[in-house]
Amino acid sequence: MFAVAAFAASLASALALYAGSPHCRWPALQGWRGTGGWVGLALAGLSLWLWVLTLGGGAGLCAMLGTWMLAMMALPYLAALTSAGASSSRGEE
Repeated sequence: MFAVAAFAASLASALALYAGSPHCRWPALQGWRGTGGWVGLALAGLSLWLWVLTLGGGAGLCAMLGTWMLAMMALPYLAALTSAGASSSRGEE
């Protein structure tokens, strides 16, 4: 159960950090620009703590960083894929 919560916290952390970034392409997340960074870092700490409780120190750190970075790399691609159809239907290139 801790592993599922740790995985969800790392995904939520990456999403909050992406929402706080000026490069966020999802209009629904634009309201998180000011607080997304702090919320994302707090969720990263929570995720690390949960992974360490589940797997131990070294493996927990590796699992947290692995899931966190995978989500951080996947979010911009997902945003580009979902917003590409919306921008092409408006005539933008």
